[in-house]
Amino acid sequence: MQLLLVRHALPLRSEAGQGSDPDLSPEGVEQAKRLPDALKRFPITRLVSSPQRRALQTGQPVADALGLPIEVDERLAEYDYGLSHYTPIEQASEEDLKRLMSGQLPGDVDQDAFIARVRAGIEDVVAGAGHDETVAVFSHGGVVNAMVHTVMKTERLLCVQVDYAGVTRLLSSRTAGLNVASINGTEHVWDLLPRNLRW
Repeated sequence: MQLLLVRHALPLRSEAGQGSDPDLSPEGVEQAKRLPDALKRFPITRLVSSPQRRALQTGQPVADALGLPIEVDERLAEYDYGLSHYTPIEQASEEDLKRLMSGQLPGDVDQDAFIARVRAGIEDVVAGAGHDETVAVFSHGGVVNAMVHTVMKTERLLCVQVDYAGVTRLLSSRTAGLNVASINGTEHVWDLLPRNLRW
């Protein structure tokens, strides 16, 4: 079976006390609108999402195009789930950015528990799918990295660049288990990524 791990599109920043579950920004809405065309070559049979709004709103255009419901799995939430606020990485403090760039999660996050939670969620998605099914999972950069780290046995947890609305493909077989087929496909949103926008 095939898993399409889709990182959420660009969200708004939330301030302290507003929680870590913002809506998509106007730019993020535009990124999400491109996903139905980007994913139409895949025979998607099921949609699963993190409970966080930025992931659900990213998946909604695909759900509308395919006429499929989005199933929510709390285990696919980002490591910041439940924190006091959300800051896009482009706006992170120098200290937080250094920590993330070194492959570490913020100090107040239990990394092992996060990885175990994500793995359990993905393993259940795989176990519930037929061998010829394709499931799209709308989640987060940390979730995608947790799975790439698990499958490829990388030294660091945050081991790959995962852009907004980027698509990472995992293939699962009875004999080989999970394998990474591709990481961070962004052709569909390349011109809308923050690093490529001209302000």
